[in-house]
Amino acid sequence: MSTVIAAIATPIAPAGLGVIRLSGDGAIEVAARVFRPLYEERQLTSLNGYTAVYGHVIDGEGDIDECVATVFRAPHSYTGEDVVELSCHGGVYLLQRTLRALLEAGAVPAGAGEFTRRAFENGKLDLTRAEAVMDLIAADGRLAAKTALAAREGAVFRRLQAVKESLVGLQAQFSAFVDYPDDDIPDLSPAALDASLAAAEQELSALLATYDAGRVLRKGVDTVIVGSPNVGKSTLMNLLSGCERSIVTDVAGTTRDVVEETVRVGEVCLRLADTAGIRDTADAVEAIGVQRSRRRLETAALVLAVFDGSRPLDDDDRRLIAQLPRDTAIAVVNKQDLPQKIDKEYIESIFQQIVYTDAHTGTGLSALTAAVAHITGVHRLTGEQPVLVTERQRSCAHRAWQCVQEARRAMADGMTLDAVSVSTDGALTAILELTGERATEAVVDGIFARFCVGK
Repeated sequence: MSTVIAAIATPIAPAGLGVIRLSGDGAIEVAARVFRPLYEERQLTSLNGYTAVYGHVIDGEGDIDECVATVFRAPHSYTGEDVVELSCHGGVYLLQRTLRALLEAGAVPAGAGEFTRRAFENGKLDLTRAEAVMDLIAADGRLAAKTALAAREGAVFRRLQAVKESLVGLQAQFSAFVDYPDDDIPDLSPAALDASLAAAEQELSALLATYDAGRVLRKGVDTVIVGSPNVGKSTLMNLLSGCERSIVTDVAGTTRDVVEETVRVGEVCLRLADTAGIRDTADAVEAIGVQRSRRRLETAALVLAVFDGSRPLDDDDRRLIAQLPRDTAIAVVNKQDLPQKIDKEYIESIFQQIVYTDAHTGTGLSALTAAVAHITGVHRLTGEQPVLVTERQRSCAHRAWQCVQEARRAMADGMTLDAVSVSTDGALTAILELTGERATEAVVDGIFARFCVGK
């Protein structure tokens, strides 16, 4: 029998509604000790699953609050156990008093993520679906939420299931070969075996290719705005921030330090840093700011390199260009409201992504949004396909991919089927660890440790 656990499932803050959740064998009986229905015949213990009833929650001192109790009977519940949800007014005192009454009635406090962990242990969720629960809660954009919902509904699991079934089939064929070495097993012909392994390798490779974009959706990306003085870096920062975050003047060197802000550009969250203009300077204070700008440039995952389109490139611009990463930098050619003197052909020969803007008016913002989506890989995501979003998932998928490659190399090198089998078994083990079908207790503990109490 499972212990009855209880927790407040909504944020601990004043709100119109608050929910307390119970789960476990006897959850309905525990809830019935503190819930008094409006009509005597509507006792919780007599209700069918998926039934709600109005009444009051009470303790030894009397009524606590009005309440709607919803009953879910095993196995048709989130956790696979009997579950009761008590929906009360969202006052912190009311919720805490109700929870205390439930604990006095026989429940115990739920641990972090314990409801979802029970769902996993009872076969209601695999680990990829469980991880998606917190991603769905933390999603702060349409695409992030859509991607997390797809994972919650099993998109990653289904993609891996096809690979797993293929590898399980191969392992069965290997076993048959060991038992009956003289028989002709068509599926173990070199051509058939390599075709199966190649298909598995392709599937895993495609899944791994989603990781960087998925991580950007989930975590955002460290971004730095760099450029020579007076090219419009601070104006761009203010445009993206939606407020005057950086001081803007015509005086070169106005920005002396790194100014930081978190902004959303399309579907991507940028942890944005406006830096001092990068140039050689004799001003001691400005020089410190330039040094910090260069350090930030070295560590940023995305660079917005701003240039003044109304003047030719100077030595400072060219030195900056030489320092920039080609695959993660976007050239922002600013001041499009003025006559253009910049060498566009040179800029276009250097950068893969170029945006022409007037940061004062917002011209070019939609193009910048598209460029950010393209350079981070987010433009390839529809929100419906399976996406790897955690390092654990990526590591497992990568090990599986490596093992499949090893199996193909073993075949090409003329090694025995026993050697090929060792590699395919390694791939299968990695996939089962990813889905949780063969995960260690330490891995499971680590996943649910980051969950909130009540979920």
